[in-house]
Amino acid sequence: MLKIVFVFAIAFLLQAIASMAQMKYFAREFTEYRKQGKVVCGRQAGGFHAGAIVLFLIDDDGIIRKAKKLEGVTCLARFKEMEGFHGAYVGALNGEEVPKTHRNLRKAVRDASLTYCRYISGEEIENPPTPFQKVGRSVAGLMQHKKALQ
Repeated sequence: MLKIVFVFAIAFLLQAIASMAQMKYFAREFTEYRKQGKVVCGRQAGGFHAGAIVLFLIDDDGIIRKAKKLEGVTCLARFKEMEGFHGAYVGALNGEEVPKTHRNLRKAVRDASLTYCRYISGEEIENPPTPFQKVGRSVAGLMQHKKALQ
């Protein structure tokens, strides 16, 4: 039993280290784009499917100058240049510009467009819930459901 707990603890620790390395990599890529101008970011968590993050370097009019994507299931995923977006208005993107086989990438492009539209309209952009917040909300919902049944 102790061996199993030890294996899970080691796996958890390795996952945490790999996640921190990927966050550092994302921050470095974002900072490089940010030094060049305004950046719009879109994201879509994958769960058991490949998640996606897009970064668009835009000018003052919202026209895309450069685009990068990060797609993958593991922490080994890296940013790659994304073709077909140069010169497009970020506020008009709807995800149809991405092949249907990349479902979460399409959603990330849509998220970037919606984030940009909210920003220029003056709306507050809220951060997505963390995994711990999601679990907390699920537990709270179950507790309320249990009370309603009693």
